Amino acid sequence: MCSLSFFSLFFLSTLIFVFGIYYLMIDYSIFIEWELFNLNSSMVVMTLIFDWMSLIFMSFVMYISALVIYYSEDYMKVESNINRFIIIVLMFILSMVFLIISPNLISILLGWDGLGLVSYCLVIYYQNVKSYSAGMLTVLSNRVGDVLILISISWMLNFGGWNYLYYFDFISNSFEMKLITMLIILSSMTKSAQVPFSSWLPAAMSAPTPVSALVHSSTLVTAGVYLLIRFSPMLEIYNLGWFLLFIGCLTMFMSGLCANFEFDLSKIIALSTLSQLGLMVSILSMGYPKLSFFHLLVHALFKALLFMCAGSLIHNLKDSQDIRFMGSFVNFMPLTSICFNVSSLSLCGMPFLAGFYSSDLILELVCLSSMNCFIFFLYFFSAGLTASYSFRLFYYSMFGDNNYYSIFSFNDKSYYISFGMIGLLIVVVFGGSLLSWLIFPVPYVIVLPYYLKFMTTFVVLLGFYLGYLFSNVDFFSNFIFFSFSGSMWFMPFISTNLFSYFPLKFGYFSSKSLDYGWGELFGGQGLYSLFLYLINYVQSLYDSNFKIYLLTFVLWMFILLMYFLL
Repeated sequence: MCSLSFFSLFFLSTLIFVFGIYYLMIDYSIFIEWELFNLNSSMVVMTLIFDWMSLIFMSFVMYISALVIYYSEDYMKVESNINRFIIIVLMFILSMVFLIISPNLISILLGWDGLGLVSYCLVIYYQNVKSYSAGMLTVLSNRVGDVLILISISWMLNFGGWNYLYYFDFISNSFEMKLITMLIILSSMTKSAQVPFSSWLPAAMSAPTPVSALVHSSTLVTAGVYLLIRFSPMLEIYNLGWFLLFIGCLTMFMSGLCANFEFDLSKIIALSTLSQLGLMVSILSMGYPKLSFFHLLVHALFKALLFMCAGSLIHNLKDSQDIRFMGSFVNFMPLTSICFNVSSLSLCGMPFLAGFYSSDLILELVCLSSMNCFIFFLYFFSAGLTASYSFRLFYYSMFGDNNYYSIFSFNDKSYYISFGMIGLLIVVVFGGSLLSWLIFPVPYVIVLPYYLKFMTTFVVLLGFYLGYLFSNVDFFSNFIFFSFSGSMWFMPFISTNLFSYFPLKFGYFSSKSLDYGWGELFGGQGLYSLFLYLINYVQSLYDSNFKIYLLTFVLWMFILLMYFLL
């Protein structure tokens, strides 16, 4: 089933990508709509949009999914029911595709909810307490966004339809559309794990690594950014970009800082995903939706490769994820090491790799724009932190002696894993330039002073040096500040304890005291006991004391008769 799914998705990806390039060149789009039923004056319609953006994004999702499924053939070979795993992954891909081609809030909700439900099934795939806790945190955090989408749908009932693309022009100044835009922003923040909804993203690493490669590259976490790109005209009209800019920069800074104090390989890469999501959201809020979409596509390529390489390392380490047990992988696994380092350098913005074309352009546009010093500092400091944790990860995994067991066996001989990594390595090297030529046929010409032009290079080199220091100095780990930074600013504790533990405890005690206590005593059970007692009492009188009834009746009749006679 893996091979069939791989070839089907690869063929569809190639076909859709060709159509996407054609539609981009001729600036063409297809809008398909048919009515399902009427609700009062509102038509519930099924709508699909095929433009260059949806087609290229869909082709990238299918290409990465095809390689991930092929990669899973070896990674999940000990799984007793591999077909069930593949079917769940295909349902996940279908939900994402449905969300991409939907310009209608109701059909978006179907794909949005499908992503949330299937992601929960995948996070709890390894059935243990940690996975169940992570799955519950993931699904409850995303449920907030689902509720906000539902409120948006009910509010758009006032307009007579849910195709939001129709309403950008003629109701752009209405209060209702501003409220809907604010709800969409909040729901996208939950799905893309922006502050303060960030704690579920590292927790979702409990899923199998092939799923993480899919989730953190092109599907679940990018759904919120994609929805914001579709709603980007409203951000400019209502001047809501400042809020998203602050949230995105804060997310970048927090996740980059936290990744420098993390020792779990998967969580470091998950936090780097969080940092890149903050970068996409922040540049989108500045009025560059095409550039945000460009970085979304490029990030999907190198992040999927990074997760595949991490999965290969974890597979050879017998499921150990602590980077302190790693070292000298370049001697034992040269192919994985090459792919790992190329994807890491692409993440840092190494010139002429895929990540360079979007990251460098984003930072130069920040220098060109009229940002305040705080946002400027957060952008470049976060870029330095990205280089820092990437070099720290490289140092722990590639340098020094191997810290695993004395008897170990590492190899790159798996055909399926190697094929999946090489298939992504090619597009990570050449995909950035190809996409930049397609999406920006007229290149940006950004003229900056000498010191600003070299600011990006200087910050990245400084980040490499800081990463080297963090790798060698353990003294800082004793300070409270570094404990605070390394735990995502205590967001996991707040999400689980403050927002889950205390309300659930309060609900338990109120249920025990009211529903099962006083409420039962004076409510349903009390009335039931009272009526049961009265029925039994009357029944006992009726069964055992019929003569008393007869005597009482005769006595009362005699009294009434004497009363009337006298």
